[in-house]
Amino acid sequence: MPEKIKLSSIVEAMDMQNDLSSHYYHIPTGEIIFITDEEFSYAESDDFDEVADWQIESIKKAKDILESDNYIGLPSRFEIHEYQIMKNFCLSIPGEIGEELFDSIKGSGAFRIFKDNIYKYGLADNWYKYREEAFYEIANEWCEQNEITFIDDRGK
Repeated sequence: MPEKIKLSSIVEAMDMQNDLSSHYYHIPTGEIIFITDEEFSYAESDDFDEVADWQIESIKKAKDILESDNYIGLPSRFEIHEYQIMKNFCLSIPGEIGEELFDSIKGSGAFRIFKDNIYKYGLADNWYKYREEAFYEIANEWCEQNEITFIDDRGK
């Protein structure tokens, strides 16, 4: 049985998600594994001829992820819905500033404009704390849904 996983480890992995990689929880060990789409492609093709030696171990893990039930994917960027987190943050700010923040996240360039505005109004620390708390809640729910024992170490 794996040790309890720290929520901070899950949050950190969620924060590193991108369009070209994923993180998986290895059920037997409790390890979080990072795999790129390229490594999955090699694992699916079984063609290791053009693979660097340093990639072999990750490709083997990718193959194991594809072929076994020992892994659970961590929440993806799409499941995290960072735009919704931004929207909720904007709605939590009272008055004209909150309205301006909310208006700034509509249309193209929303993330950049939002970021500019949180710095303009001195709300960057508030935003990053809010975002981190939202990520912890998502990680907590993910653990509960997947019956994974965890340690809530937020703020430590």
